[in-house]
Amino acid sequence: MQNEMADIVTPERVTSGGAWNDQLLYFTSPSLTADDSQLVFLSDRTGHPNVFVRDLRNGDERQVTTNSEGMLKSYVYFDGSPYRGLGKASVSLDAQRGIVYWIQGRSILAASIGGAGSAGNVRQVAVLPDDQMTAFTHVSGDGRLLCVPTVDARALGDDLIAAGKLEKTIDQRVQQEGLNSYLRIYDTDSGEQIACERVPSAWVTHVQFHPTDSSRILYNHEWPADCGVRRMWLWDGARHTRLRDANDGRGREDWVCHETWERGGDGVIYHGGVAGGPAFVGRVGPDGKGHAEVRLPDGWRQYGHFTTGADGVLVTDGYYRPEGESPVGWGGQWLAILRVDWAGGRIDWQPLCRHKSSWKSQDEHPHPVFDHAGRSVYFTSDREGKRAVYRLNEVQA
Repeated sequence: MQNEMADIVTPERVTSGGAWNDQLLYFTSPSLTADDSQLVFLSDRTGHPNVFVRDLRNGDERQVTTNSEGMLKSYVYFDGSPYRGLGKASVSLDAQRGIVYWIQGRSILAASIGGAGSAGNVRQVAVLPDDQMTAFTHVSGDGRLLCVPTVDARALGDDLIAAGKLEKTIDQRVQQEGLNSYLRIYDTDSGEQIACERVPSAWVTHVQFHPTDSSRILYNHEWPADCGVRRMWLWDGARHTRLRDANDGRGREDWVCHETWERGGDGVIYHGGVAGGPAFVGRVGPDGKGHAEVRLPDGWRQYGHFTTGADGVLVTDGYYRPEGESPVGWGGQWLAILRVDWAGGRIDWQPLCRHKSSWKSQDEHPHPVFDHAGRSVYFTSDREGKRAVYRLNEVQA
């Protein structure tokens, strides 16, 4: 389906804008409180990355963190400082309780976004061990647990960072040297580390608690050489289950990416590409069974992300391309809503607008997400020169 007006729709800028950059939290974490009244976002307006909150009812913006030490080195911010600064990948929101978690240096910190953002509102949850590098964290739906994935620091060695081509070299080093990742789970009240699950010969960068069952964690192996079968995993506290396997006909030469839970936890959504063939959107049950992969039209290969709303509706910043439009760059140019018939292998595409973000770094990825009510889509774009958070209202057709 093609929306002829989509090309001229102008999204509403939500954050205040200016000579600085604002962006949503990474899409595995909510950026909105459960009542959709407050938006949590990252901004460099102080000269350093910090967390801010905007009251969507009156437009007030408040600073939550007080970082003045730059950016922490982590995935995917390899040019940060080791064990110093705010971890841009670490910010995670407990949407129900309005509590933000983040890493500052080696400290895991927390603050209520209802407070003034002063030092008195910030508490230390725990301290991470030496010689570990971090990535995207996640707080459980009930707010009781925080998962911080770490990897032996040598995996992100300065020699590899300087040489570039990280997609190939980090996993290779992890495999050859037998380096490990760890799923570190902390009690958010006491700070006790209640689990530290070693994942051998793996580089874990994405973790997500099941929406209603915090005993299950979806996680990945980042940039593996055999991405089609080694990317997606589930840990249930006892077993590690691979969610896509060559034994079921899905080849090692394929690739998959950006696994994320459906809102109710009934399945896992992902996307990828068939070796030598088209791109696809996929879904698998939480037990690793019941795969459905719907292939996209020929030529729709511009990279993006997929996140879920109510009733299994998806929103994406990639792949969609109107008839007759030539691809530009490697990243998608459109925001679109998908309604997928998994059993029938069909997708109804509802294009929304061109997001006009440059994709020039991780921070310019649009990462569109629905609000909790499922009526609006929020995304990041540098369409006006600097990054800002934008919104499309009443998007459900």
